[in-house]
Amino acid sequence: MVIDFLTQYGLFLAKTLTLVLAILLVIIVAASLVSRRRHQQSEGHVEVKNLNDKYKEMYEALEEAVLDDELLRQRIKQERKQEKADAKARRKAAKKGELEETDKKRIYVLDFDGDISASATEHLREEITAILAIARPEKDEVVLNLESPGGMVHAYGFAASQLERLRRKQINLTICVDKVAASGGYMMACIGNKILAAPFAVVGSIGVVAQLPNFHRLLKKNDIDYEILTAGEYKRTLTVFGQNTDKGREKFVEELEETHQLFKTFVSEYRPQLDIAKVATGEIWYGRQALAEKLVDQLATSDEYLTQAAEESDLYKVSYEHKKGLQDRLGELAADSSDRLLLRWWQRISQRPLM
Repeated sequence: MVIDFLTQYGLFLAKTLTLVLAILLVIIVAASLVSRRRHQQSEGHVEVKNLNDKYKEMYEALEEAVLDDELLRQRIKQERKQEKADAKARRKAAKKGELEETDKKRIYVLDFDGDISASATEHLREEITAILAIARPEKDEVVLNLESPGGMVHAYGFAASQLERLRRKQINLTICVDKVAASGGYMMACIGNKILAAPFAVVGSIGVVAQLPNFHRLLKKNDIDYEILTAGEYKRTLTVFGQNTDKGREKFVEELEETHQLFKTFVSEYRPQLDIAKVATGEIWYGRQALAEKLVDQLATSDEYLTQAAEESDLYKVSYEHKKGLQDRLGELAADSSDRLLLRWWQRISQRPLM
């Protein structure tokens, strides 16, 4: 009796979970299609935020909570006095026509959160175009906070080409990897003049992989014929439904090897200090290991690097934004909800923390 109840209850939960996931999938697909159409029709805009002001506000908030009231008032008075003196000097210089552009270094901060199709490239290209219109060669710097496990070769090749635009214009490029820059992500990272990684950030995976299921035997078992017609001997090497041949597999592997060789050559051009034969095996390396293998140049988080740079440079966060409509917000909400749901179920099933 109890066993029957548990069995029925388990089936009910499975059906409910399947229904919920199906509904979420429909919402995500629908919202994605509408969002893509809206983005194609509407223009976005570049947003710029001064990070120095952000850090200053954080510092002042802590000062207010920690310092003695009298000492705090004294410091504020001194800062305001200095600000007034600086403003007066600038107004005086402006009246005389002697006001010159500051020689202070500018750092432009970008974010790239990569998925399998490197869809963030559409925003990255706009951000880089805007920066190139004002950045000073060999003086200013771009810092890219990069997070990506890799994805499609052509998509990440295009993303990497956007970063190459900065190098060709002699704009210093620093890549910060707090969590992961693997495969296509490292293809982007290697372009940087300098690569920083957190101690346990995942770096490398200089390799190529392809996988696909094949349902030929299932179709054959059910007396279902599948035909594929091509012009060109290698127009299709492997198929999902047709019968794959040894010759097709050999050609497919040959193409993977060619792609891998292109990948290794590309990395070697920007990181000639690497022992490419050793690191281009498809393995991943954690930050400390990556430093030893010269995959990265320094162990540091993006926060550490930027807060130190803010002491001597002007920092600007640059992002290309689209106005989000109801469909966009629904799509993001559905995606976040499904991610949390799947993660929760995985943790319950595995009964162990994720690493």
